[in-house]
Amino acid sequence: MKKILATAALTVLLGTTLAACGKQNGNQDSKSQTLNLAAESPLPTIDISKSTGYGSTGNVFESFYRLGKNGATTPGLATSGTSSKDGKTWTFKLRNAKWSDGSPITANDFVYSWQRTVNPKTKSQYSYLFDSIVNGAAITAGKMAPDKLGIKAINSHTVQISLVKPVAYFKTLMAYPLFGPQSEKAVKKYGSKYGTKSQFMLYSGPFKIVNWNGTGNTWAYVKNNEYWDHKVVKLKRINYNVIQSPTTSLNLYKQDKLDVTALSTEQLRNYQKDPNLKDYSYSMISYLKYNFNDPNAKNKKVINNVNIRRAISLAIDRSLLSKKVLGYKSAITTGFVPHGLANDPKTGTDFADQQTVKNTLNYNPTLAKQYWNKGLKELGVKNVSLTLLSSNDDPNNGVVTQYLKGQLESVLKGFTLNLRSVPSQIANQEGQKGEFDFSLSGWGGDFKDPITFLQIPLANTPYNTGKYNNPHYNELINRAANQDANNAEKRWQDLINASKVLNQDQGMSPLFQDDTYYLQQPNVKNIIHNTAGTQWNYKYTYIK
Repeated sequence: MKKILATAALTVLLGTTLAACGKQNGNQDSKSQTLNLAAESPLPTIDISKSTGYGSTGNVFESFYRLGKNGATTPGLATSGTSSKDGKTWTFKLRNAKWSDGSPITANDFVYSWQRTVNPKTKSQYSYLFDSIVNGAAITAGKMAPDKLGIKAINSHTVQISLVKPVAYFKTLMAYPLFGPQSEKAVKKYGSKYGTKSQFMLYSGPFKIVNWNGTGNTWAYVKNNEYWDHKVVKLKRINYNVIQSPTTSLNLYKQDKLDVTALSTEQLRNYQKDPNLKDYSYSMISYLKYNFNDPNAKNKKVINNVNIRRAISLAIDRSLLSKKVLGYKSAITTGFVPHGLANDPKTGTDFADQQTVKNTLNYNPTLAKQYWNKGLKELGVKNVSLTLLSSNDDPNNGVVTQYLKGQLESVLKGFTLNLRSVPSQIANQEGQKGEFDFSLSGWGGDFKDPITFLQIPLANTPYNTGKYNNPHYNELINRAANQDANNAEKRWQDLINASKVLNQDQGMSPLFQDDTYYLQQPNVKNIIHNTAGTQWNYKYTYIK
């Protein structure tokens, strides 16, 4: 999940918002059961095939499962899901669920949705997640027709999925809105208007979207009375409004016009002991992405020198950056996979505690200088000048890049770090085109498995815009995805070894694990927050 869509706000893509009116009091009637939230940026799309993040979409689009507390899969549109012994065939039985217009949700709706997403004409950025489905990779590459995808409707209530190989996290993946149904009838009815406004869409989740015109800064979720489990849904409405200023958001919270507000680094310092402080952090790593295919030939040689990359990493005091500069409480990063995402299937040990490699991410200015001088000698130069690309939409990026400039230039003699801060849209475009030396980037987990991070540095993946390519790393990831896919312990060790290779090589240099703290009104109950995938679940939320 791209950082630009998941910065310090109560939303990733389909985020949170504020109501124009003040808080209501009283019993659990339609007026009191209104949640007022704030989004950091406008809602870019409601087309699940074209989304680039699904932090809150599970509230309006439901798949076979949905994520409950602590990332557990809970019942969704399926009453059951079973796997064959070899792990390559999954069968889902659907309940008698309805779309928001009252029409039935059928197995064909899943088949159509998946085929639409993998169709190259749709231009889905998440189509690679279907590569494990039979013929998925060939279809997204334009080499095969979408109707050859390994999914079929056995009958109106039974979906069968054929995998190329066992996928250890497949059940969790099936809670992702990307894999939910879409109505072929609705897509054809609305044509080019489909998903461009809230009324040109059908919804399968606890809520449906209203008052979204495709570009505006306000919209709302309202209770979907056609939802199969609508009786447990207490909220009648969730109001959304874009508020980009943390100061404005906090002031509205103090005026009881906002139920939840994300705190900036500066604000957090004043609310450390507030009883209404909530840790709603996401599994997200901020890191330096190097461009191994830099269009500048001189800088390309610099980036491709492993000693230069190791020097840069060791010159950064991550504890100071995370704890002091940003004021975060999270553990210091040990690799590309954040703490709290996944645990060893045998011992329960956190993956992040097993990926550590000495003298790769720890602060060691003496060793950094040694690597730096060795790298300069290999390159035959005395000075290096690189430009760091970053987005100015995230208020924390400014202090981070200023810290990096001061720190790296002071430790590494002859290094000049130029800063280029631009709007996220431009930063994204330049990143996709490979027009950068290195960038301040971020990635948030799409599901609770290390592969959601470790697939990013894999050669030829869509988000590996820096073109990192380490054959040993690729081999370990491919082994985890293929011959060891059905052996939990071997697969885990493959992923550990791969993360260690990435640390040793500094193919990407992790900086810190993002923390996001919020103030939440005490009468708001049962917000379910997950650290990966569909981040926000309001199905059971209510105003007391």
